[in-house]
Amino acid sequence: MAGGFTRRGWLEGAAAVGGVLAASATTANPLTRVQAARHPGWVFGRMTGAAALTEALLLEGTGCVYGIPGAQGNELWDTFKQKHLPYLLVTHEFSAAVMADAYGRTTGRPGVMCVVPGPGVTNSLTGLGEALLDSSPVVAIVGDVANGEHFKPFQVHALPNADILRPVCKAVYPVSTVEQLPALVRQAFVTAVCGEPGPVAVVVPYNLLIEAADFRCPPPAVPAPPFDDAAFARAHAILRDPRQRVGIYAGAGCMDYPGELAAVAELLQAPVATSVSGKGVISEAHPLAVGWGYGPHASAVAEAAFEGERAHPLRTGVTTVLAVGVKYSEVSTGYYGNPQPRHLIHVDANHCNLGRAVRADVCVHADAGIFLGRLLACADQLRRAPDQRLTERIRRLKVDADRTLCSVPAARCGSDPLAVVAALRRVLPEDALLFTDVSVTEHLAAEFYRVCRPRTYFNPVDNQAMGWSIPAAIGAAKVHHGRRVATLTGDGCMLMTAVEMSTAAREGLPVTFVILDDHAYHYMQMLQMPAYRRTTATQLAAIDYRALAQAFGLGYVEVLAQAELEPKLRAAVCEPRPVLVRVATDYGERKVRWVEAVRDRYTNDLSAAQKARFLTRISARTLNLRPELND
Repeated sequence: MAGGFTRRGWLEGAAAVGGVLAASATTANPLTRVQAARHPGWVFGRMTGAAALTEALLLEGTGCVYGIPGAQGNELWDTFKQKHLPYLLVTHEFSAAVMADAYGRTTGRPGVMCVVPGPGVTNSLTGLGEALLDSSPVVAIVGDVANGEHFKPFQVHALPNADILRPVCKAVYPVSTVEQLPALVRQAFVTAVCGEPGPVAVVVPYNLLIEAADFRCPPPAVPAPPFDDAAFARAHAILRDPRQRVGIYAGAGCMDYPGELAAVAELLQAPVATSVSGKGVISEAHPLAVGWGYGPHASAVAEAAFEGERAHPLRTGVTTVLAVGVKYSEVSTGYYGNPQPRHLIHVDANHCNLGRAVRADVCVHADAGIFLGRLLACADQLRRAPDQRLTERIRRLKVDADRTLCSVPAARCGSDPLAVVAALRRVLPEDALLFTDVSVTEHLAAEFYRVCRPRTYFNPVDNQAMGWSIPAAIGAAKVHHGRRVATLTGDGCMLMTAVEMSTAAREGLPVTFVILDDHAYHYMQMLQMPAYRRTTATQLAAIDYRALAQAFGLGYVEVLAQAELEPKLRAAVCEPRPVLVRVATDYGERKVRWVEAVRDRYTNDLSAAQKARFLTRISARTLNLRPELND
């Protein structure tokens, strides 16, 4: 209605008023500047809520804010620009959460995302859930509807945003007054990394961004990391027993302590296996490193090293597992397939993770770095003599694994996915960042892609968010200048986030997007065929990848035969621009240990009646002379 009040008009007016307020509120007088100089590390002085929030992010060392501005956040994004805080515009809020997650995984510091309320929040939930379940530190700056007595009900995006975020966040901090803003943002950084890392959301009503206040906000207090001395003493008593043959199972909680972990392994003469998220906590070239997992689902080297040598009955393998900074999650254990050791010492910074999926003799609530340091301080009591038989056995097992990797037979058409894993390892430098995705090949990469440095190999493990690798790689490339960055993903995952590749092109980020193309959800086909003797809803459209790359502004490489793999991948990863690499893929009869082991465990868990029902259906469909078509 002409001359009437509209929300659009109010927002436009608020933006104009906010600009005047920002200009006046952030112009400190000489006395204020002197006072601020006396309080280094503080958010200090009179400024708007947007300016105080941005100052808090700068003081926390934020390297990039990932997100999409909106009507409720324009004041904040303009302040990012004014104060030279780096940011990256994404195409979808799922990507913003994933990019912040990737920042957290690659740096160990919280990644920051910024989204509007309503659809901005709901679109980001899957990415935040991945960060939560995979223990990755993220700070989410989330807009909210305006608060206060002057604002009406039924505002746009008026979902219960804080409540929606709580299931996928470690903590949620709703802001009710402008004065709270910098303190809650800085507290979010502390919470995101203390104990088990995870995402933390700060929910900000948008009207607070243009309000001004006098801020005197000191750096937040950082709690001491946990350490249970009594439990450590019990663990020490087991580990110092020379009759115990110790194996170490290390997770992402050890990622910042690769030197300490290797030193403890050498002290105890213990083979070291990792979770999927923990790949890189010890160099897989180390004589005691055996790969990931230690059951039938995981690395064959790890399973054999932990089992011991059948030819030597007195050497029955590992008797005590020291699990440090790791959860026994479904994916990393192959549907809880890790064998129960005689003794288990479980160490984790989150007491809620201890002894949950496996029986533990000792649960030590402790930071992994402090625990490993305390073991090293007891070196004289724990040291074992060098076990040359063990290291030689591990060496021979690795040689066998390398032989498998180097002799992948040619595929009938296209490339065997294991050959792609092998070629990527040969063409990428040790410090390259590789982001895998939710495909059958994620398990092949976990077993065969040798990782020699921490924070260089990444996988969406416990939420299994398809499409994760593309935005994750882009988010990492934005802040890791000069590092090679690549994805390894299937065509099904690619379809979920393909548009985000346009962001890499727009920003000139040299990511190598390796897409395994077989026109199918092959993972589902591997699960469906044995159980149902047919596939359902697994066929994908054939895509003109060359046209797609051209549309997005990417370079393009096509690999149609296995012999072309290495030279074409090598050329692609050396390109100074983003490149889409389409690899025609033939899975053939490729077996995957993880899939086979999980299928066996799942089958064993079925009741007799359930097994009979499956067998009856399988038999009927096998004998059917006119079987139904797949899909």
